[in-house]
Amino acid sequence: MIRVQREIFDVGAEMAALTKGRTDIGAVVSFTGLVRDFNDGSAVTGFSLEHYPGMTERELAKIETEAKARWDLQASLIIHRYGDMALGEPIVLVVTASSHRQDAFDAANFLMDWLKTKAPFWKMEKGEDGETSWVKERQTDIDAAKRWSADSQE
Repeated sequence: MIRVQREIFDVGAEMAALTKGRTDIGAVVSFTGLVRDFNDGSAVTGFSLEHYPGMTERELAKIETEAKARWDLQASLIIHRYGDMALGEPIVLVVTASSHRQDAFDAANFLMDWLKTKAPFWKMEKGEDGETSWVKERQTDIDAAKRWSADSQE
């Protein structure tokens, strides 16, 4: 399940809804990304995230479909916010549910690595001096995503 929304989400409520009445699920793994107060040593006072409606949901669905093809998942959920966000607010939620923990862990890691490198979102941080700056892609995110490429799976 994919949702791109402006509103804050409740992690516990989302996980409960995903697993309600499901007796085939033996493991649930979640990751919640939050707006943090610094980036590369610079203080941050706020955050804004932009996307293209329609295109973003299609790309997230492709990423989720890939995860379901690679691992035995009973359920999955990706919620990604857009718009202005305050420090400490959630940005992204990834939940994977499987009959066994390893599939849930691996799928959650994969989803986050690919979301960081393939999802069409543009992030802008607001500094304490009032300046804004676009967040650049990080080499560490690119390197993490490489472990899931076809070449590294052989």
